[in-house]
Amino acid sequence: MSMTVLSTKILTASQKAMLTNANIQVVEYNAIHIEYLSPEIDPNFKNIIFTSQNTVKAFLKTINPQYLKNNSYSAFCVGEKTRSILEKNGINVMEMTDYGAELAKILADKHSNKTFLFLCGDKRRNEIPSYLTKHKVAFKEQTLYQNTPNQLTFDPDFDGILFFSPSGIQSFMTKNNFRNFVAFCIGTTTAAEAKKYVKKIIVAEKPTVEHVLEKVIGYSKRKIN
Repeated sequence: MSMTVLSTKILTASQKAMLTNANIQVVEYNAIHIEYLSPEIDPNFKNIIFTSQNTVKAFLKTINPQYLKNNSYSAFCVGEKTRSILEKNGINVMEMTDYGAELAKILADKHSNKTFLFLCGDKRRNEIPSYLTKHKVAFKEQTLYQNTPNQLTFDPDFDGILFFSPSGIQSFMTKNNFRNFVAFCIGTTTAAEAKKYVKKIIVAEKPTVEHVLEKVIGYSKRKIN
């Protein structure tokens, strides 16, 4: 018997293949719409905090390619995928962690003499700015994109739902009141939000989409056996 899941993020072809190859049917949509803004990046900052892939994409859309080529930035980022995009675009990554709270602690412990530009979306979490402020680390915050909920209603016939952010859960739950499904969450902050709505939660070993999918596949195999 096959399993059917709902992904609150559009998956890449290779990610989707991981599920279909495991005989798992997937319905997908983006629970959050991303709208990139075009503010001027403050040229006085060379140490930049990137909290997501969206932050990097917004930065690259905003910055002049020639200026990027001629200026040396140091990046401090959250997530392996974020680091990968930065490095592919020739930006040196000084520090990378899986979670924002971990990165904030490293910045305060190892780089407190630096001044940072903190790039984020309009629904950003508070761990990094609050920790930096508390430990008197100088930074400027700049919003590069907006998150808009994409509120759709679904029939409650899924075995599991894949969540990739707290805002994605909030968007989904606005029009849906499911309780008897498994929430597969990309990380602990997303899982904490899911606990407000559902009882059964499975958290990825590492906060990547692929690790979420591995948890789905493992759960499906246990369910079949």
